[in-house]
Amino acid sequence: MIRFLIAAILLVLLALQGMAMSLLPSSIVYSELLVTPHWVLCMVMLVAIFFDKDNTYFCVWYGIIFGLLIDVVYTGVLGVYMVTYAFTAYVVHGLKKFFHANFIASTLLAIAGVAFADTLLYIIYSFVEISAMNWGHYLILRMLPTLLANVIFFVILYPLVKNRVERWGIDFENA
Repeated sequence: MIRFLIAAILLVLLALQGMAMSLLPSSIVYSELLVTPHWVLCMVMLVAIFFDKDNTYFCVWYGIIFGLLIDVVYTGVLGVYMVTYAFTAYVVHGLKKFFHANFIASTLLAIAGVAFADTLLYIIYSFVEISAMNWGHYLILRMLPTLLANVIFFVILYPLVKNRVERWGIDFENA
C-alpha cells in the first residue's frame, strides 16, 4: 500500500510539473533562460535516500515508470527520461551510503542528481540532434536556472515528505 501512495504522490508531481512554467514570472518564461522542472526526480531521490535500504531499489523502478510517463506526456522521444531518471536514482542510491541522511547531504545529493540528469538529457538530445545548444550556452542558459529552480523545489519538498517517506521505509521493512 505504501508503494502505491508514493506512486500517487509521484503522479501528482508529474501533473504539477507540467504546470510549473506558469508559476514563473513572464520575464523569466519569455527570456533566453530555459528552466526544466524535475519535480518527479526530486521525489524519486527522496525515495532513494530515505525509503530504500541497501538491498531495495524502488527508486529505480519509480524512475523507470515515471520517466516513461514523462516521455509519453511531455516529450517526443520515448525512453530518454526513463533511462535518465532510473540511472540517476541508481547513482543517488549508491551515493547515499557515503553520506549521513540529513538536510545538507540530501540537498547536495539532489543538486548532484539534478545536474547529472539534466546533463545526461542534454547529451542524449544533442546526440540525436534535437538540441543544438553549445556547452557554454547550456551551462548558463539552462543548467544554472534549472538547478536553482529544482533546488528551491527540493528545499520546499524536503520538510513536507522527508519524515513520512522515512517512516514508510521503516514500516515497509518491518512488514
